[in-house]
Amino acid sequence: MLTSGLLFYILAAAIVLFAIAVVMSSNPIYSALYLALTMVTLAFMFFMLNAPFIAGVQLIVYAGAVVVLFTMVMMLFDLKKEQEAFARGKFTGFIKIASAGWLCGLIAGAVYMSSEMIVSGSKAVSENTATTKNLAIELFTNYILAFEALGILLLLIAVGAVSISRIKGGTHA
Repeated sequence: MLTSGLLFYILAAAIVLFAIAVVMSSNPIYSALYLALTMVTLAFMFFMLNAPFIAGVQLIVYAGAVVVLFTMVMMLFDLKKEQEAFARGKFTGFIKIASAGWLCGLIAGAVYMSSEMIVSGSKAVSENTATTKNLAIELFTNYILAFEALGILLLLIAVGAVSISRIKGGTHA
């Protein structure tokens, strides 16, 4: 018991450190590498928590496909320094304020939903999702809106990765 608890905290610390390295790295390719390390470490944590299916999906989909896709997109652009400075857009301030408001709304919604779950005493995993087929049925019927929102979030992340790599000295096509 002591070793599994210790391993959990070691993996959690590694995930946090790799996630901080993703944001703090000045090279976008290194950021993608740290993101892959974050995803692999998270898959190890899922495996340790007796969720091997989720660990496999984490490795195949996120560490395997998404990070490789981001790396390929960043490598398509010339990341050499530009001579002229990046021109500020017309709506930059509005976009920052709208993004901050949207993020605050998401956090408030998550806090409200988590406090509602604690009060109602709902289980984290229902008995309906014991098999992969039941998990898919549950996901695509009751949680289709969240699934579609995740797709939109991944699209926004790809656009953000391209934008950040262009700001840091890439080309403006």
